[in-house]
Amino acid sequence: MKVKAIRVHKIGGPEVLTWEEVEIGEPSEGEIRIKNKAIGVNYVDIYYRTGLHQEPLPFVPGKEAVGVVSAVGPGVTGIKVGDVVGYADTPMGTYTEEQIIPATMAIPIPPSVDHITAASVLLKGMTTYVLVKQAFKIQAGHTVLVHAAAGGVGSLLCQWANALGATVIGTVSTQEKAIQAAEDGCHHVIIYTEEDFVARVAEITSGKGVHVVYDAVGKDTFKGSMECLMLRGCMISYGQCSGRPDPVPVSDLASKSLILGRPGMRHYTATRGELLHAAGEVFAGVAASVLRVRVNHVYPLHEAARAHADLQARRTSGSVVLLPACS
Repeated sequence: MKVKAIRVHKIGGPEVLTWEEVEIGEPSEGEIRIKNKAIGVNYVDIYYRTGLHQEPLPFVPGKEAVGVVSAVGPGVTGIKVGDVVGYADTPMGTYTEEQIIPATMAIPIPPSVDHITAASVLLKGMTTYVLVKQAFKIQAGHTVLVHAAAGGVGSLLCQWANALGATVIGTVSTQEKAIQAAEDGCHHVIIYTEEDFVARVAEITSGKGVHVVYDAVGKDTFKGSMECLMLRGCMISYGQCSGRPDPVPVSDLASKSLILGRPGMRHYTATRGELLHAAGEVFAGVAASVLRVRVNHVYPLHEAARAHADLQARRTSGSVVLLPACS
């Protein structure tokens, strides 16, 4: 059968995202086919489109979606046609009306969570879970610095860190985003386009620094982030929207006995049990109002190029979602 999808035939700007027909077959052993209802857009999608991350051409981008099971392959148990499921990170290819995935990657969506909210929080929420409870375990009394605090993951990071009892410092680019970051639990918001975040963090912490920095920006903030850490502080790099950070000699960590990490969600959700546990933590956070999902930007699937352009130009905040026409 033929479905409509976004495909990338060459590396480049948003204009390389083409809307076309693709062929999709029947699910094989252990697979299911999903009719997508809502598709999450993440900055990692831009990494693949621009070639920062490699994928054989042509490819369908996208790593987060929620839909209804439309077909079940042989050997699949526990999932049936009509079930609402989500999937995140693996396999890539969510910018499509329908997709086939391994049944082991399907995450049941609670009836209380609508399609758009689920597609907005699944990958970003599980990433946040890894950041605050696995890569670095935030405890009450910690002071944390969150870059891109109004972004999809940043927004959830601020909320979850606040709920865990941390003092949250967030950096944003505009006054509008500063208001959102404050609403999301930032005790101190730094507009980095107007002030030096390193100096401001030192002032806020009386020169002590922070326990952990969560940095999704990369090259532009990395060096300053390291300066913001206290003795035995932890630098968590989980993105690089401004480019890859410059190399850091291991010996540079010795001056304050620092720890540097670059966690990937898939390594913390490698088993079926780990995947479902992480998703369960996210949905529990949503149910308890610990996590408030901000779906601030919704585009038709065929306008994915416009969504990418807005995200890359930092014209967005919170989550960005694509909707197939059939949804």
